[in-house]
Amino acid sequence: MPASEDPVYPATVTSSNIADYPAPDQWFRFIIPIFLHAGIIHIGFNMLLQMTLGREIEQQIGPFRFFLVYFSSGIFGFVLGGNFAATGISSTGASGALFGILALTLLDLLYTWNDRTNPWKDFAFIMLDVVISFILGLLPGLDNFSHIGGFFMGLALGICILHSPNALRKRLDQHEPPYTPVSPYKAGMSDNANSGTVGFIKNPVSFFKGRKPAWWAWWLVRAGSLVFVFIVFILLLNNFYVYRKSCGWCKYLSCLVCPSIPLATTFGIVLTGNRMSTTGAM
Repeated sequence: MPASEDPVYPATVTSSNIADYPAPDQWFRFIIPIFLHAGIIHIGFNMLLQMTLGREIEQQIGPFRFFLVYFSSGIFGFVLGGNFAATGISSTGASGALFGILALTLLDLLYTWNDRTNPWKDFAFIMLDVVISFILGLLPGLDNFSHIGGFFMGLALGICILHSPNALRKRLDQHEPPYTPVSPYKAGMSDNANSGTVGFIKNPVSFFKGRKPAWWAWWLVRAGSLVFVFIVFILLLNNFYVYRKSCGWCKYLSCLVCPSIPLATTFGIVLTGNRMSTTGAM
């Protein structure tokens, strides 16, 4: 198809503002790539992490919290990549979502540090996974911003939805009910039927009554974390659709050496601002 007839990437429009282009608003591209993978090795590694780390976390915190963190991290990772990744880098897979789950694992370790038998060993394994994944994300053609965004969202949401750190709970003499489990056996839930979210819904006034200052301080941290990540998400979307501002060094967080795409000339691809247009016939 000649460039003059291309309805998506017209060669005559060179503005960096996406509003100047007649392209459709394909917001679903921030969601669908979570389910797409670039080959059997890619999906194999993701499924391995899904069936090990993901399975353990879901059993611990329940399906609703897992679903919330998983998809929020995946979407946020693609939004971050859409803003700052180098032009032409593809981004598919559940890596961003899994990095959110990895962030939950790290938070859970920090919250229960003094109650673990060998916390430094657990910390070393988690950090090894993080470092290896970030290094692999620096390879050409991979979007490390999906990893960074997913990990950031996982940390922010983890502060909001996970139980308070054990040290704080002991200080407040607080005994929170267990998370809603995946298994049909909900041991211990009957003893805490009026605590946690259930207690708040039944009697909001009693839920907040008699709380200590440290409890209020921690809930301010939780609320602040949620508000902060929500504001960042809105700003990123606004930048992607309207301002299209980037930075010269951001691309090196995803690719240390970012050579020009050799196939661009072959297939007639011209980079115009932050977009690509095809100049060859199709």
